[in-house]
Amino acid sequence: MIQSMTGFGKYVVQLPAKKVTVELKSLNSKSLDLNARMPQGYREKELELRKIIASALQRGKIDFSLYVEITGDETTSQINDAVVRHYMKQLRSIADGDDLRLMEMALKLPDTLKTDKEEVDPEEYNAILEALKHALDAIQAFRSEEGRILENDFATRLENLHLLLQQVSELDQERLQAIRDRLEKAVADIKMEVDANRFEQELIYYLEKLDITEEKVRLENHLNYFKETMASSESNGKKLGFISQEIGREINTIGSKANYAPMQQVVVQMKDELEKIKEQMLNVL
Repeated sequence: MIQSMTGFGKYVVQLPAKKVTVELKSLNSKSLDLNARMPQGYREKELELRKIIASALQRGKIDFSLYVEITGDETTSQINDAVVRHYMKQLRSIADGDDLRLMEMALKLPDTLKTDKEEVDPEEYNAILEALKHALDAIQAFRSEEGRILENDFATRLENLHLLLQQVSELDQERLQAIRDRLEKAVADIKMEVDANRFEQELIYYLEKLDITEEKVRLENHLNYFKETMASSESNGKKLGFISQEIGREINTIGSKANYAPMQQVVVQMKDELEKIKEQMLNVL
């Protein structure tokens, strides 16, 4: 089952005095690239939260955001009276102004608020973990849905490649006969007598070098293996990428050996289908 690396998940928990919001966004990446944003007071839990997210999402460029909004009377911030008064005194020495205006200016300056450091409440943290679980479920569902779209597209491309490979097989005998006719005509145009047996031996040797039977068999196997891997219970993006490289190698070899315009045209179509698979492959987990 294919999963995409693109996804979004969000969950909100309402506590008695706070509203906790967890958001997860994910894009494609070769490895796990996790960026966490959260209030300073919750940083002590960051490592544990990162491990939970990494274990669930495995790979991708992931943005994790934790928002905590105070909805009750509870607050850990207080005005630092001494600092504010000191700022006001300095401002009054510089320019005249009423106390209200000076206070507005002072409150915009550093250190006018002091925050008492508190431990994260266990019940609140459990609520955060629950919100994270629901957000992970949501992003996994998003990834699975995107994965189904990718899987359908891959299935279409694989079917097209099978049909094009069938065309290559049908053109193969015609191609070999065309090459034989071309070489015989070239020898005839020289208007020289040649040893028929020696010519036939050289012709067979030349045609054997252009034989694509092995490439056709290997390409068929790779296409089937891609389909089997895609249908497995896990999303194997890297493995599918390696199989795609092998598919491309066989297509390129067939193209280099074709020496026949109609077959080369089919090979170009095969390369086009494979390129579309590779573009989408970048987003597979």
